[in-house]
Amino acid sequence: MLPAGNDKHGEPAMTPRELHQDAIVIDGLIIAKWNRELFEDMRRGGLTAANCTVSVWEGFQATVDNIVKSNRLMAESSDLVRPVRTTADITRAKEEGKTGILFGFQNANAFEDQIGYVEIFKQLGVGIVQMCYNTQNLVGTGCYERDGGLSGFGREIVAEMNRVGIMCDLSHVGSKTSEEVILESKKPVCYSHCLPSGLKEHPRNKSDEELRFIADHGGFVGVTMFTPFLRAGVDATIEDYVEAIEYVMNIVGEDAIGIGTDFTQGHGPDFFEWLTHDKGYARRLTRFGKIINPEGIRTIGEFPNLTEALLRRGFSEPQVRKVMGENWVRVLKDVWGA
Repeated sequence: MLPAGNDKHGEPAMTPRELHQDAIVIDGLIIAKWNRELFEDMRRGGLTAANCTVSVWEGFQATVDNIVKSNRLMAESSDLVRPVRTTADITRAKEEGKTGILFGFQNANAFEDQIGYVEIFKQLGVGIVQMCYNTQNLVGTGCYERDGGLSGFGREIVAEMNRVGIMCDLSHVGSKTSEEVILESKKPVCYSHCLPSGLKEHPRNKSDEELRFIADHGGFVGVTMFTPFLRAGVDATIEDYVEAIEYVMNIVGEDAIGIGTDFTQGHGPDFFEWLTHDKGYARRLTRFGKIINPEGIRTIGEFPNLTEALLRRGFSEPQVRKVMGENWVRVLKDVWGA
């Protein structure tokens, strides 16, 4: 028996807070309102890096404009954040006490019908692109429509994303399109932010079979805490989030799982109306109802509570380190090549 509070080497064990401060902490999906206050909260939460959405329904030009604005804001807050192009940049962010920002899309709409745009966006700092957002585009089909699978053009987009080093994300993508992207891609793909339908049936949640399939093909699963998709709904607490993480880990294993909160911090009703209508304005796709994050992790600044909750659930320190960020670093390096 080890003395209470000691690790297997007899050294005093880290407190949950110390472990969080020492660990690489990565959020695989944040779509919060961009401002300095957000960056300050990222630092309060001890975030090492985050995949921040810069495109959903926008086309090429509007997405470039979003990136220009984001770059300007990051430059103005360079004491808090730094850009991420490689996993070495994530390490540098940790060393500098900053949060690394990588750009991500939640829709391939910004590529329009031009394969060459993929490399342009890679050069602008985009590291992860979701193939579809809920509905059909030129690549494939989202999870709210009859799924026609990956298009021929979509196969070319996947190949180009593989070539330049952009990760394919399938969170809001239909099951057939997802399966075909997983099989088509030569690099690991991900569900950057999803929950298991084994705990709650919802078009956005993934079945045990889908989770197993992506993991069996070298893919990755980021677990979200968006309460409309959690079993307890708006009454969810951080313990319900950890239950979902544990459920997914039991299917995909401790090396293929991470965090992708889907934080929408700072946004109001108009933003959610835009998200929940096809193309941002057409037919209504869904109603989220009340939007409130689980008690205990209402804001990004409360991220240390997640490390504590995982330990309380019985996760080991190495497992916590993997889930909180180390796994993301490994899979991103596989895709980005650096």
